[in-house]
Order: sequence, then C-alpha cells, then structure tokens
Amino acid sequence: MPLYVTTIKPFLARTISLTALILLSPVYAIIALAIVIDDPGPIFFSQKRYGKDNVFFMCHKFRTMKMSAPHDVPTHKLKNPEQYITRVGKVLRKTSLDELPQFWDVFMQNMVIVGPRPALWNQDNLIAEREKYGATHAYVGITGLAQIRGRDSISIRKKAKYDGAYWNVLKKGGIKAFLFDCRLLLETVVSVLNREGVVEGGTGKGK
Repeated sequence: MPLYVTTIKPFLARTISLTALILLSPVYAIIALAIVIDDPGPIFFSQKRYGKDNVFFMCHKFRTMKMSAPHDVPTHKLKNPEQYITRVGKVLRKTSLDELPQFWDVFMQNMVIVGPRPALWNQDNLIAEREKYGATHAYVGITGLAQIRGRDSISIRKKAKYDGAYWNVLKKGGIKAFLFDCRLLLETVVSVLNREGVVEGGTGKGK
C-alpha cells in the first residue's frame, strides 16, 4: 500500500483534527449549551458504525434528536422523523455542524478527514456493495466523494460506486491521491454552504 495511504494521510488527518478541536472549542461550547437549553440531556450521540476493513467503532455526533425519541432506532426507520428532531438539531443537520465531534474520531484514528462515510451498523447492503469495489479497505471519513455527489439523495448502489471510484484513486497514492483529497475537501465546503443532498431520514433508496 502506498506511503500516502499508510502514513502521510493518517498523520495529516490527526494533525488537522487536533488543530480543529482546539480552534473550534468555542463553537463546541456554544453548540453544547444550545443543545442542553433546547432539550436537556446528553450533548453527544454515539453510534456503532463500520470503519476501515469493516471493523466497528463508536462514531460521535452532536445530539439532534429529542430525549423522547425511540432509542437504538436509526432515523430512516422512524415514522415521521421530523417530529423527533430538536429545533437546534434541525439547524445542526442542515449545516452539517452535528458532524463536528467526528474530529475526535479522526484524532483517535478511527477515521480520516476524506474517505467513504462510515456506514451504519445495520447497513449491510451498503457494505456488500462497497466490497465489490474494494472500498471497505479505505479509512472512513468525515466527508467523501459520495457526500458531494448526492449524499442522502442518491442510491446505495451509486454511493458504493463513488466510494469505489475514490478508492481506485487513493490506492495508487502519490501526489494525485493527495490533490484529489484536497479537491474533495474544497468541494465539501461548497456543498455544505449550499446545503446540497440533505434528505431527512434519507438512506438513498433511489436507483
């Protein structure tokens, strides 16, 4: 496996995540306070997800669901999930700020900045599709090619194809892989600002 994949990319990811955790600490504090005021309870939400090589880890987000929401039930399996999302949660989801705690997961080396999004513990269909393209060998990331090519609005099959396309570039390593990561990171910023591809409870059921 190329040096960029095994050493350089994880090192850069950990360095960036530590910097982000420090610089964004005031933002974390404001969001945490808003969550507690809106709906008293835990600030963070932890969920078992697939990581690199299908190894499970606990992925973290800011809590966006009410304490009254059913526990251990994925959003897409809830009937009318909107009723369970807090007022602050709606803002966090639309702006993707609920993902900020994942910088901790990056620092702990369970994730990187750019890579296939970590699949839910029950998304065996997505994992099966990713395995066809070898994409499960990549470190999962905060953002990825599928995220900026449709996110929740595209099908599981398309997501897996995008993840496979990303892996095909990444596994070759070198400057091309590095520049591709930089490009995806920049496109993510644009996508988030435009609020593209966010579908509440979306799992990508289209064809």
